[in-house]
Amino acid sequence: MGWFRAPSPAFHDPARYAVSIGGPDGACSGAGLFLATDTVLTCAHVVNDALGRHPFEVRTPGPGELYVVIRTPHGASERCPARVAHWIPPRARNGGPVDHHADEWLGDLAVLRVDAPPGTTPAPPHRIALRAGQEVRAWHASGHDATFADLKVKTDDGPIAYLDGEATGMAVGPGYSGGPLWSLHEKAVVGLVAAHFMPPRDPTTGLPHPPSPQHLIRRSWGIPWQRIEAELRAAGVLDPAEPAPPGPDDPAFALLTEAINAALPTGSELGNVAKRLAGACGVGHGGDVTPPAVEEFAAFLLKHPRALPVLTGLLRRDHPESADRILVAGRLSRVPRLLSSQEYQRLHGLLRGLDPGVLGRFAEAVRAALPLAAAFPGGETLDTLIDHLETLPGDGRSEDGEPRVPALLRVLEYVGALCPQDQRARVRLWSDGVAARLGIPRSALAERRADGLEWARAVRNRSRVRVLVQVTGAEPGRHRLRIWCDEGTGPRQVSTDTSASYSAQEAARELLQVLESLSPAAVDDERPLVEVLVDRSSLNLPVDEWEAQAPDQIVPGVLGVEFPLVVHCPELLRRHERFRHDWQRRWRLLDSGATLVVSDASIDPNRIYYELMDRLDTVRVSVDAPGDLRDRIVQICLAVGIPVVVWDRARDKDSHVVERLAEVATRELPDGVRSYRANTMLHPQEYPGRPVLAWADADRTVPRLHLTEPQESA
Repeated sequence: MGWFRAPSPAFHDPARYAVSIGGPDGACSGAGLFLATDTVLTCAHVVNDALGRHPFEVRTPGPGELYVVIRTPHGASERCPARVAHWIPPRARNGGPVDHHADEWLGDLAVLRVDAPPGTTPAPPHRIALRAGQEVRAWHASGHDATFADLKVKTDDGPIAYLDGEATGMAVGPGYSGGPLWSLHEKAVVGLVAAHFMPPRDPTTGLPHPPSPQHLIRRSWGIPWQRIEAELRAAGVLDPAEPAPPGPDDPAFALLTEAINAALPTGSELGNVAKRLAGACGVGHGGDVTPPAVEEFAAFLLKHPRALPVLTGLLRRDHPESADRILVAGRLSRVPRLLSSQEYQRLHGLLRGLDPGVLGRFAEAVRAALPLAAAFPGGETLDTLIDHLETLPGDGRSEDGEPRVPALLRVLEYVGALCPQDQRARVRLWSDGVAARLGIPRSALAERRADGLEWARAVRNRSRVRVLVQVTGAEPGRHRLRIWCDEGTGPRQVSTDTSASYSAQEAARELLQVLESLSPAAVDDERPLVEVLVDRSSLNLPVDEWEAQAPDQIVPGVLGVEFPLVVHCPELLRRHERFRHDWQRRWRLLDSGATLVVSDASIDPNRIYYELMDRLDTVRVSVDAPGDLRDRIVQICLAVGIPVVVWDRARDKDSHVVERLAEVATRELPDGVRSYRANTMLHPQEYPGRPVLAWADADRTVPRLHLTEPQESA
């Protein structure tokens, strides 16, 4: 056993490792298990239930809060807010969606970031591989002692493990999902409870069939720990593998050993700093008498991802040169992260306090702050993006010998520039503290701060007010609407009754009322953009032709004539996450990128895919092809991330729309299309087309949509 030691599990009663997870209404949806002092592992379907979604919903949850109830060693309960940090949704064995009648599935994991008071969360329990024959115990999320269910592992050779319960005692049921499977003999967690095979029911009445000896009873299944580790590593939650112990040939290890010797030459100094380091990293230590060997100290810095930043914080004031030397040595290894544990926790606390509109533009700030950076994660959650930003180096602009401003700090300066003054001040204080620990000159950070302010001013100047409306079908000839306004700070929902249905004329009146309610100051320079959010089957829905005219109104009120109106299909844009970065890159080239015109009526649509993969600078496609072929080409373009697609829904070939709009600059197309529509009413012979403009702005946030109605739980 070394001087730096893993913390001992806090509970003698393993039932206390099961925490309760629920939503804002306080109801318990399932259980979970602490992965670390600030993260909880559970099943994705437990999170879906807590948020009122279908159990097999695959979309990453938004920022809606969950709650984790922690039971302390003294028997008290602490209800703490949490959010989804990493999401591995349920999936069928073929990788597709899970049928709502399914009994088994894969994936189904969620890691939650928990905001708990210091000292209230337990050290995580030991975890080992699940094996057939193990006797295990599970608990209901309520944590009541009487809820334990004893099970025996029957299989261990697949992605799920079957568990049979004893004929007496408690049976696994609702509320057990996501909780730990505790091996009674190994004193360790071996997996998570996932589901239970319930008694068969009559399909007509829904009542249980009369008991029969042929019925399957007390069989559950869980996710083995070895499978959980594989899923989490693939998602980037865990390190790909345990790092090999550093040796004398490791350049980081050798330099760190020398730097520690120079900074802490006496045993007392080394021991005092080592104890403070162990405490800040949440690990045990070998006591007050004997300090660790310098080699073990250096090895710990290369094993614990936040030990190096903690140590430089301890040394910065009294030993600034040593702190710099240790940082330089540590950067030769990929293990150390940018932030100390305290800095990391404070950052997430800051982000929780920001306005939702600012948080919704976090990815936009990343792209602006780091335009030359490599592709980012498909970025389902803010935590995933921050974890990636921690690994990126500085921005390359510094004087000789000065440390560069890290990518994460630069992004936070851009985010802070979007905030109100009080929130901006808190973000800047956090950045100042991290920069001081890293030895970054104040002048370098001030320069990046000025960059962020300049960008925020430019964004405010160019951010066109827009009204977003999701249009979905109701009964024939009628539609349901969800409406948002975005004056530059992100979408805010303004529709209240999403169950009402409207005719085309009624829907136009509803939208015009929203447009008329916008602040005159907000729309001083240009008309608001109307962005119609549709599914792939409704791309040709003629929303631009909807008229609001009623007998008591003077003007027709045609939506697409009065306002620049575009369509956006999140369903296609999100269909293949691998094209998200192509979309963002193409959008950045909007003013200089290429245009592709498709006019061959006999072309194989797959050729368009190949051509777009070859021409990654294409930002705009004009489609002039027959109807079915045209629609297939349009969908291919949108699915691979082409931000601007133009076509004529009225004509199959030789479209006047494509020819006339070719003269309009790409960025000006929304207004160019509006003008064309007005001319169609004024000069129908000269302007015979019915233009459709698909417009996917990668710098503006789209609300998280229910693209299909959630199914009822089986």
